[in-house]
Amino acid sequence: MIIERAYAHRTERDDDTWPWSVPCVRTLLADGLRFTSPVTFLVGENGSGKSTLVEALAEGFGLDPWGGSHDWRYATHRPKSSLGERMRFDAAPRGRRMMGSWAARKGFFLRAETALDALDREGFAPDSVSHGEGFLAAFRGKFLQPGLYVMDEPEAALSFSSCLELVGHIDQLAKTGGQVVCATHSPLLTAMPGADILEVGEHGMRRVAWGELALVDHWRRYLADPQAYLRHILD
Repeated sequence: MIIERAYAHRTERDDDTWPWSVPCVRTLLADGLRFTSPVTFLVGENGSGKSTLVEALAEGFGLDPWGGSHDWRYATHRPKSSLGERMRFDAAPRGRRMMGSWAARKGFFLRAETALDALDREGFAPDSVSHGEGFLAAFRGKFLQPGLYVMDEPEAALSFSSCLELVGHIDQLAKTGGQVVCATHSPLLTAMPGADILEVGEHGMRRVAWGELALVDHWRRYLADPQAYLRHILD
């Protein structure tokens, strides 16, 4: 583990606009976000705020908000978000040296919409491979050393078998001292044994078991009887 808790403080100047109005951000402000496992998944509907949270975590740790590794920090000159500017961490014993020095921080921020650009910037030449292979190149070549690895919907470009490979990379990274925080819609990824799962929504944030996730329930129902869903969508 690198970090045990993330938290942020809102000032009197802040009003109830985004991101302060987002329920999961309100939970973060009130209670902080405690990490109990080397692997944490954030799950929720589009617009629930999970991407807002993971981006702010990456920014607070010093990773480029556009995406990329620790040694490409702020290569795009994109400013931090208002939440990312205020993100703070309580370091785990293993992470204290890393948190004590910007130069010592290691990690990678992978966001689905900018991943290939970030990889190209770091010399992976993703044009020579498929979209999914470009993602896997990052996992194979960049997810290697202890650090904080933040991902936003990494399954977007991956097949079923490639998602399984990603689970293997995450497991190996966790076993060698890395910490992973991942926003996802994937029931495959979230089934990883030992992972902590936080469901994000109008309630804010709450820890749930894999079998209690709404997305797992919906996928089970859909695969068992697609027409039960499609009849409400298709004429």
